[in-house]
Amino acid sequence: MVKVLINGCNGKMGQELAQAINLTPDIEVLCGFDRIDTGDNNFPVFTNINSIDLLPDVIIDFSIPEATFNILEFAKLKKIPIVIATTGFSDIELQKIENYSKEIPIFKSANMSFEINLMAKLVSELAKKLSDSDIEIIETHHNRKIDSPSGTAIILADSINNALNNEMTYEYDRHSKHTKRDKKEIGIHSIRGGTEAGKHSVIFFGNNESLEITHNVTSRSVFANGAIKAAFFIIHKDNGLYNMNDMF
Repeated sequence: MVKVLINGCNGKMGQELAQAINLTPDIEVLCGFDRIDTGDNNFPVFTNINSIDLLPDVIIDFSIPEATFNILEFAKLKKIPIVIATTGFSDIELQKIENYSKEIPIFKSANMSFEINLMAKLVSELAKKLSDSDIEIIETHHNRKIDSPSGTAIILADSINNALNNEMTYEYDRHSKHTKRDKKEIGIHSIRGGTEAGKHSVIFFGNNESLEITHNVTSRSVFANGAIKAAFFIIHKDNGLYNMNDMF
C-alpha cells in the first residue's frame, strides 16, 4: 500500500485528490499538510512542517509555489519522492526544483492530463507543417485561479517553439502595442470566470482558413488521477526530474 502526504490538502485539488485516492486500489492518504486544519478531513492534517511525524512513501503537491518549497525541504530531509502539480513557478524557482531533483526523485508537470500532453505533441507536429501560420493560444480557467497564463498554455507554447527551432517569442499583452503582428510570435491569452476546470485552444491562422485544436476538462478528477499515476511511477525512480513524457 502506497502512503501519500497531500500538500495543499484543503484546496480544491487537494480535496479532489483525496477522493480519487480513496477510490484507487493500493494507495491511501497517510496525512495532509496545509495552513490550517479545517477538521473536515478523515486523515491527520499538519499545519507546522516541523511537526510532521508520519513518513509517507510519496508526496503529491497541489498548492502554491511558496508551499511547494516548504514541502520540498521536508522531502529532501526525509528522502521522499514528490509529485509537483503546482503551477506558476518563475524561471528561478524552476531551477531550484531542478537542484532539488539531484537529492530526491521529482515528477513535475503543469498538467497531469494524458490528453493535454498528447495535444502538445500534436500541435508541435502541426507547427512544422503550418510554419507560416499565425499561432495563438487561448486558455480559460475558473475565477479562483491565481497564476496567468496557465502552466499548460506554456507547455503548449514551448512544444510549438521547440518544433520551430526556438525562434518564436511569446506575446501576452498587445494592449500597449501599436504595431502589426510579428510572424515570430505566439499570442497567449488568459480568460478567467466561473467554475471552468480548464480549456486550452491552439489556433493556426493561415490565409483564408484556420485550424483549431481544443482540449476541454469537465472534471478536476482528470488531474487527480494523473497525479496518482505519477505517484506510482516516481516511487520506483532514482533521483532526478521526471515528467509526463518519461511516464508515457
